[in-house]
Amino acid sequence: MKITSKRPAKTPLSRSLGWQRGVLQASPIVMGYVPVGFAYGVLAQKAGISPLNTVLMSLIVYAGASQFIAVGLFADQLPAVTIILTTFVVNLRHLILSSALAPYLQRWRKSELAAFAYHLTDETFAIHSTQFSIEVPPKPAVFALNITAQCSWVCGSMLGVFAGKLIPDVRPFGLDYALTALFIALLVLQIKHRFHVIVALLTGILAVGLLQLGLNRWNVIVATVIGATIGVTLEQWINTPSSSS
Repeated sequence: MKITSKRPAKTPLSRSLGWQRGVLQASPIVMGYVPVGFAYGVLAQKAGISPLNTVLMSLIVYAGASQFIAVGLFADQLPAVTIILTTFVVNLRHLILSSALAPYLQRWRKSELAAFAYHLTDETFAIHSTQFSIEVPPKPAVFALNITAQCSWVCGSMLGVFAGKLIPDVRPFGLDYALTALFIALLVLQIKHRFHVIVALLTGILAVGLLQLGLNRWNVIVATVIGATIGVTLEQWINTPSSSS
């Protein structure tokens, strides 16, 4: 008697649906990445970075805030070591992001983890953290979201390269605010309880306060750690009466 496995096979149709799901979930990120990537491309051209290096930075580095900082430091003609160390410090927040998602990815292969970590950004983390808390989505959907997000960033950068000579300044168009607006939209989608609002406000106020005190490169990281600690403590305090009853 022939015994067949009951585990469903991954058909091309299921993988196709997973990719479609990921692309659709990336749509709010795309709407933010294209204009911000466009602004980066324009600023990189103004700073004297070649079109090829401008696009390669979006392909290889792929870190929005760090790319803007690197462009400014390059324009000031600072040493390469200074630019590398500065962008490294700015990207230290990815240690927090990746560690928060690590428990959901324990069964993934190392190659898959490397690919996932490479494409992880603040915005994709916001969507992944919300989804993973409910269920771990199919891998095609996860990678489709990440790849779509980076493609939109690269496309925006390329458009900025081509339009760099035509637009003297992107600030009158408000493109530099697109990323901030995207962060606000993603934050609103994650707020489910009143204490989430309290934690978000406290973390935001703390980040601005630390920035005013001169903690330019560390304000977001320190505020995130303190805000997360407050959030966990507050959640445990709220749930204590119900758990003891």
